[in-house]
Amino acid sequence: MKKCGKMVLTIIVFVIIIAMLSCSQQVPAEKSPTKVTKRVGMVVGIDPEKIEEYKALHADTNPGVRDLLTKYHIHNFSIFLQEIDGKWYEFGYYEYTGDDCAGDMARLAAEPRNKEWLKVCDPMQIPLPGAQGWTEMEQVYFNQ
Repeated sequence: MKKCGKMVLTIIVFVIIIAMLSCSQQVPAEKSPTKVTKRVGMVVGIDPEKIEEYKALHADTNPGVRDLLTKYHIHNFSIFLQEIDGKWYEFGYYEYTGDDCAGDMARLAAEPRNKEWLKVCDPMQIPLPGAQGWTEMEQVYFNQ
């Protein structure tokens, strides 16, 4: 019986090793391109008198345009506020995970609800000199 048990165990180990080797050697017939996440950081000034109203608009309880952001592959959108030398700034970050960034941004811009949202939010913001709204920042570092 001991001999039989050892033989069964040896066979099981052998089958597991064969299965593992065959799985590691399988190559998909058609490799799909690796999807790249576009990470976007941006900055804009904000009217200090409008900060509380802006915060209320962006509160978790206000659905705003969150579903539209998701629809157009914008995820992990975050906005941070910071006072620098007596002026207030918003720093935004999001990740774009779609395949057609320019097309998705154009479709988002054309959404009637997004247009209404921007009519309310944009006047609260103060673009950097020479800009018309948010200014995209250069990414210099990322740690996965």
